[in-house]
Amino acid sequence: MSGIRELDKLLANIEPTLDETRYVFVTRDLPLAAAEVASAFAVVREDEATTLIIDAAVASTPLPDECFARVTLSVHSALAAVGLTAAVADVLAARAIPANVVAGYYHDHIFVPYKQRFDALDALQSLAVTKM
Repeated sequence: MSGIRELDKLLANIEPTLDETRYVFVTRDLPLAAAEVASAFAVVREDEATTLIIDAAVASTPLPDECFARVTLSVHSALAAVGLTAAVADVLAARAIPANVVAGYYHDHIFVPYKQRFDALDALQSLAVTKM
C-alpha cells in the first residue's frame, strides 16, 4: 500500500494522536546498552555519537532536562510527499512549539516538549480543519 502524496489529502486526513509517554533524546557511545536499544523508539547513528529516542523511565542516567511527547500523524504519508513537514512546522512555529520530526514508512512522528503536548495536538488538529 503506497502512501498519500497530495498535500491537501494529507492535511485533510492528518489525524494526530498523542502518546503520553515521556521521551528523552540521549546520546550514547558504542557499545549501546541492550535495554535502551530494545526499548528505543528510534536510533540515529551520527559521526559524533548514537542518538536514541527512548522512554524516560527506561533511560539510564544522565538524562537531559527536557522530556518530549510523541504525536503521530495517523495519515499514511508517502515518503516522497512534499509539504507535510513544512505545514506541520509552520503551524507549530506559529505557537512557538519546537518540533523534531521522525519519519517512518507509514507515519510521521512529531516530538514536542512534553509541557506543550496538548497545545501541539490542538495546533496539528487545526490543520485538517483549515486546509479542507
